[in-house]
Amino acid sequence: MAEKFLFYVFALITVWASVMVITRKNPVHSVLFLVLAFVTSAALWVLLEAEFLGIVLILVYVGAVMVLFLFVVMMLDVDLAALRAGFVQNLPLAGLVAAVMAVEILLIVGPGNFGLDAFPKPEPLGVEVSNTRELGLLLYTVYIYPVEIAAVILLLAIVAAIRLTLRRRPDNKAVDPAQQVRVRKGVDRVRLVKMAAEDVAPAAVDKGDTQ
Repeated sequence: MAEKFLFYVFALITVWASVMVITRKNPVHSVLFLVLAFVTSAALWVLLEAEFLGIVLILVYVGAVMVLFLFVVMMLDVDLAALRAGFVQNLPLAGLVAAVMAVEILLIVGPGNFGLDAFPKPEPLGVEVSNTRELGLLLYTVYIYPVEIAAVILLLAIVAAIRLTLRRRPDNKAVDPAQQVRVRKGVDRVRLVKMAAEDVAPAAVDKGDTQ
């Protein structure tokens, strides 16, 4: 009874946070609500006895990816006025697309396909069973190609994020590595000269400065 109650609580919070992600006008607020959705989703994974997936969701997505998203959103300096300009104009089309997606999701994940009749509740695993080991065997044997494709897509996303934040400004000072490599020995390099120390007489102090 307590497990079912916690499931509905975390599920409602996840759905509410997801709705807030797509309805907030400030992108930073949307990212923070997405963090909340990830945390509650991790709690659902723990309730399903997938502790490793829940911990990975917290450490990887909340601790790393979402922080990256937040910095990218803040560095891009998104023009909110331009985003809101076409909201009312595109609202009918967006509502139609959302309705079609909702119907498709209900047809796929409905009780007829994913109910207890089609997939009965599995028996609780013993303490000697490691779901981390079982997950690793599945990922790197049966699903090795999807894992590799997801890694390439993530790499492309990182490169794209870096490219979006790379801005050339006239007042920025940077060093060209190509010019450094083409430096000639003896001509373009600084020459260090060793010489004996000399006593330098202190500069005369103007009388007007001492007054």
